[in-house]
Amino acid sequence: MNRRILSFAQDDQQDWFVTLSCGHTQHIRHKPPFQNYPWVTNSEGRESKLGEALNCPLCDHREIPTGFAPYQRTPVFTETSVPAGLQKDHATAAGVWAQIHIEEGHLRYHLDALSEIQELTAGQVGIVLPELVHHVEPIGPVRFYVEFWRAPQP
Repeated sequence: MNRRILSFAQDDQQDWFVTLSCGHTQHIRHKPPFQNYPWVTNSEGRESKLGEALNCPLCDHREIPTGFAPYQRTPVFTETSVPAGLQKDHATAAGVWAQIHIEEGHLRYHLDALSEIQELTAGQVGIVLPELVHHVEPIGPVRFYVEFWRAPQP
């Protein structure tokens, strides 16, 4: 899944890595012929790539970035109390992940951006990826809440 490059930094071995809009980091090494990123070797090249998309395999696996923690939780919603906004297309901000926790019943989770629909049942957790359009649809009686995750704040 493509994510925007937000920043560059170097690790302890002086290898460059990027921080992506999802919160994941990824090494970008110029080691031809297998890794050909000559632009990472100078500041102008790196600056030219800010905002560009880079594939994030950790997002493909729906892995919340290491170090992220829950910071907010909704009340428990039922099929009659689920806010209209959750039932319409919406997305979380860059770097904000969420987990949909099903306590009872069934909930249909539409990941419109991926043309994917998941049917979540009691005990299951749906993973909401940052910036991806989605919505939920109750299927009969249901009880669920949403927990939001982000990087620790300074």
